[in-house]
Order: sequence, then structure tokens, then C-alpha cells
Amino acid sequence: MTEVGGKRYDRLKEIQRLDPERDFLTIYRLVATYEFPWDHTRALELALYRTYAVPSIGRLLAETAEMTDRSQKRYDDTSLLLDAVVEHGFDSEQGRTAIRRVNRMHRSYDISDDDMRYVLCTFVVTPARWLDSFGWRPLTDHERRATANYYRTLGKHMGIKDIPRTYEEFEHFLDSYEAAHFAWDERSRQVSDATLALMASWYPRFLAPLLRAGTVSLLDEPLRRAFRYPRPHPAVRAVVHGLLRLRARVVRLLPPRRRPHHARQNPEIKSYPGYPSGYRIEDLGTFPTPGLRGCPVPHQDRSAADRTAPDRTAPDPVD
Repeated sequence: MTEVGGKRYDRLKEIQRLDPERDFLTIYRLVATYEFPWDHTRALELALYRTYAVPSIGRLLAETAEMTDRSQKRYDDTSLLLDAVVEHGFDSEQGRTAIRRVNRMHRSYDISDDDMRYVLCTFVVTPARWLDSFGWRPLTDHERRATANYYRTLGKHMGIKDIPRTYEEFEHFLDSYEAAHFAWDERSRQVSDATLALMASWYPRFLAPLLRAGTVSLLDEPLRRAFRYPRPHPAVRAVVHGLLRLRARVVRLLPPRRRPHHARQNPEIKSYPGYPSGYRIEDLGTFPTPGLRGCPVPHQDRSAADRTAPDRTAPDPVD
């Protein structure tokens, strides 16, 4: 990683010198770990959260009980697995191990390709929209292209079919899928409530009602309606949005970050104290057994080759 100067936009100049088609991993790493680490964490939390409003996804999470009975560990494992690829790259031992773990978990469940594609789209679009509203600067088109290429490559490693090619295609698929599939489901609401409770648990208990109200005020109307949460008070929404925008203005005045900040350094990670001795990537996640609760059948839509070769994590060419 090249060293940047002391001016706030120096790293953006470095990013603009890179090729988003060839250097997408480097660009995405700079964006996620140097430019916007706090915002990136919050946006990915929201990205995963909004998937619960698709009943087929929310119901599956409820059936596995991962987000209701073991929400902290599920949060930690997801964050660490995703970030291992960002930190170490697709071709590294750590990155390949993380992708292998994700693939083995997903192949134990009956998850449609459309749902897998939609979740991938949330990782591309939600952070960009968060930064448009609350970042110290928005993502540039250059960075959006690199982000799309990063997740297109990740999706190929995961065996997802018909992945969108551009940021605009990711955005169109996400909006269309949510319009068609967001709906009320009691079990999805249970997963949503458990996630809100988890986020509140990171702070003093007396703040829990305020944190829940503040979080709900960040939900867009279609997402809020899908969970049947009451409309937030306009004053609460104004305060929460105002504080986030005030934070952005303060961060804009700070010098550029000189060291990367990774998910394993986040205070919200509670299950594995003492990194790097606190966990091994190969032990993260779940190890579902077909036939037991939450693991009804392996995925039936993928090819036999995919199901019998779960360790296939070599990168596919970007076409």
C-alpha cells in the first residue's frame, strides 16, 4: 500500500490512479479499510438486515435460529469471514478458506440463486447509498465500478449465476427484487427484532429504547413496512440523520487514515477475544447437518459438480 500525504483527499487521488477493472481489490480495500471503515461496517450491517424482509431469507434464518438464539456469534462470524477476503485477497490461503466456509454453509440449505444474487447486490448498493447520505464524501463512479467488480468476483467464487455486470445492473436488480419480494412474515420479524436487540446490547442497557428507535428511523419506508414497525417520529428521524451528517462533516476535517481498520478490530466483535489467537477462519460459521433443525435439504438448484466439490475456490475469469 502506498503512503499518502496528510491531506484528506490524497487517498482518493491514489484510488483514481488505479484501474477499477484490474485493481478492484486494491480499490475496494482502500475504500473499506482506509476511507470509510466505520461507515462500511454500518452499511454492511444494514445490507444484511434488509435481506430479512424477503420472507424466504428471513424464514430460513429463523429456522436455523442463528440470528435469534446465537445472534452475536452469527454477526461476528459473518463479519470476519467477509473481511478475511478483503484483508487477504481471493488467492490467499485465508481468503480461500473464508470462501470455502461460506460455500459449505450455503450449500447445506435450500437457497435459491435469486436470493443469493439479491444478497450480493445488497453488498454493492447499500454501502454506496449509505455514503451518499452519511459519508464524509460519496463514492465516485470509479469506486462504484471497482466495488461491482469486487463482488462480481466474490459471487463467482460462490457459484452464483447471472451476476450483474455493472453497478447500475446491481442497483436495478436490488430495487426490482425488493419491490417484488419485500413482504410481512412473522418469522422474519423475529429475526429483525433479534438483530435490533443485538445492536442495542453493545451499549449501556438504559440506551436500548433510544437505540432501537434510532435504528428504525434509518429504515426506508418499504423496509419498515415489511416489518410492520410504527412510523418513527419525525423529530427522532431528524435527530438521527442530523447526527450522522454532523459526524460526516467532522470526519471530513480529519487527516487521512494511515493504517487500515479491519472488521476483526471492531468493538462489536464479542465472540473471539484475543485476536489472532481467538479464532481460526476454518472454524468460523456453522457446521449444519442435513436433517437437523434449520438444515432441511442441500441446495437442489446447483450442479452436481458444485455440490461434490465444495472446495472449489479458484478465481474464475471476469468476463
